[in-house]
Amino acid sequence: MTQRSCAVYGVGIVCAHLLFIGVGLFVAQVFQTVIHNRLKKEITLTEGSSVFETWKNPPPPIFMQYFFFNVTNPDEFLAGAKPFVSQVGPYTYREYRPKENVTFLENGTRVAAYQSKTFVFLPERSVGDPDMDMITTINIPAVAVMNKVKDSFWKSAMVSIWMNSLHLGMFMTHSVNKLLWGFKDPLLSRIHPMNPEIDEYFGLMYKKNGSNDGEFVYNTGEADFMDYGRIARFKGESKLSLWTSKQSNMINGTDGSAFHPLLSKRERLYIFSPDLCRSIFMEFEKDVEVKGLPAYRFTPPRDVLASKDENPANEGFCVSPKECLGSGVLKVSVCRKGAPVVASFPHFYLGEEKYINAIEGLSPVREHHQTYLDLNPTTGVPIRASKKAQINILINRISGFPKTKSLNETIFPVMFINETVVIDDKSAAKLQKLLLMVTLVSNFPLIIVGLGVLLLLVFICLIVCERKLKTTTKEDTSYCPESNKEGDEENVSTYIGITPIIEKS
Repeated sequence: MTQRSCAVYGVGIVCAHLLFIGVGLFVAQVFQTVIHNRLKKEITLTEGSSVFETWKNPPPPIFMQYFFFNVTNPDEFLAGAKPFVSQVGPYTYREYRPKENVTFLENGTRVAAYQSKTFVFLPERSVGDPDMDMITTINIPAVAVMNKVKDSFWKSAMVSIWMNSLHLGMFMTHSVNKLLWGFKDPLLSRIHPMNPEIDEYFGLMYKKNGSNDGEFVYNTGEADFMDYGRIARFKGESKLSLWTSKQSNMINGTDGSAFHPLLSKRERLYIFSPDLCRSIFMEFEKDVEVKGLPAYRFTPPRDVLASKDENPANEGFCVSPKECLGSGVLKVSVCRKGAPVVASFPHFYLGEEKYINAIEGLSPVREHHQTYLDLNPTTGVPIRASKKAQINILINRISGFPKTKSLNETIFPVMFINETVVIDDKSAAKLQKLLLMVTLVSNFPLIIVGLGVLLLLVFICLIVCERKLKTTTKEDTSYCPESNKEGDEENVSTYIGITPIIEKS
């Protein structure tokens, strides 16, 4: 066997081994399993992990936008007309939310932390000056007090007299800054000396700048990667005691800032919201791409705030039959000191038409009012997010208060928020490198198969060339010409025959 033949058969053997090994590794998913196990160990809330520092101090900027509903016909509404509101905003603040007092518990399987929130106004991203822009809206302190004392004739009479003497009505007008961060309310100031538990200041975000919601205890994900970032306890409790069913009182999911790696399109993602005093869930909607990074978009479906008739699982959020409202709204007075506060999505998006039609100036649009989370499915890292929620006040006729005599039950919009975050360029570049490495390692068997296929083509070409060479050599060897003796003799005689004879003279 020649050296050429040995080389051809050597290429064939290497090709066969590469194909066999590559296909075997691909079928067994060996490299994919290895890299996935590595991700599960690396993405944990432990000292030194790749995600721990970003979990404690999120690098992407978070923006909080506030939009107000300014009432333009308060007197006509009190006379029986439909209220008309105009949306004013946004007033944008940069939000800082580092984790503080981080402490590891239970052999490192859980970690406790407080999440402090600080807001800094950004005039370049806002429509106006919050100290100068005035908003007319429902007098929330007065409505809360009237609902609190409505069952007592004497207390109702006293509050009614105070309101008249202070010239307080069903509506109030204040600057954006006061409505957000607080002002001294005259009615609450009258009540405070007799009931010190009642704060004399009111604001939609009162005492929330520079404060926290309480201590969270999270699972680190070391024991089970599916538990990464999940809340184990909130304010020392593993469940709530606000609602009427075990399911409604469960603290499910994460705080919305962390999710386990290797996400599936079929799973539900749960998020616990202290503002809503409950957990909500989100489902996969579509594939998206942000800054070149692939992501799954998860959004809350209609079932989350559906009525008990539409979704029986929500019956537990009805503290009493009177507390049960229609689809798209949730009364949260149980965690708002009894105030008739109702939560919804902006402009009653996903809500019943009756709530939208009761207020002139509302127009729910999916693109503007939908809450969503864009998560990278490999790492679970939030790439982009937008949390939207609306604060409403439930108003109706209250006996003992003549100012409410012409009112029908109305869920009145006050303000909605839009909390947004998009991954920063530096974090996006790091994530892209990580995903490239994961892709290369996971697809390494395919690279081996590709090399095997390439060598197979080379092997086939070599075989073809070898056969052609052998055929050519055989033909050259079989052609051996011999001299024609008879012809030679004939030619010689002929030559002699025609040779001229010279006669002698």
